[in-house]
Amino acid sequence: MERASMEVAGMAEEDQQRIAGMIDALQARDSLRMYNALVERCFGHCVDSFRRKTLEKQEETCVKRCAEKFLKHAMRVSMRFQELNYDKVTPD
Repeated sequence: MERASMEVAGMAEEDQQRIAGMIDALQARDSLRMYNALVERCFGHCVDSFRRKTLEKQEETCVKRCAEKFLKHAMRVSMRFQELNYDKVTPD
């Protein structure tokens, strides 16, 4: 990771800004994908009927639990990914 930071630091300001913009766009895309996956999974799993325009109490509870579990899992995966990347960057 340090090597990549040094390589970016040695680039022209315009190139650094372009790379930062690309990273921002990728992060926004990934956030939208995660949000869409969360909505699809939890809505599909928890919502059974469309009799009312609001969720029934058990549906609402299910969606909240599902969202919490999904986000906790996503955070654990992210943390593990960071650990693995850190292990690759640092010499043993």
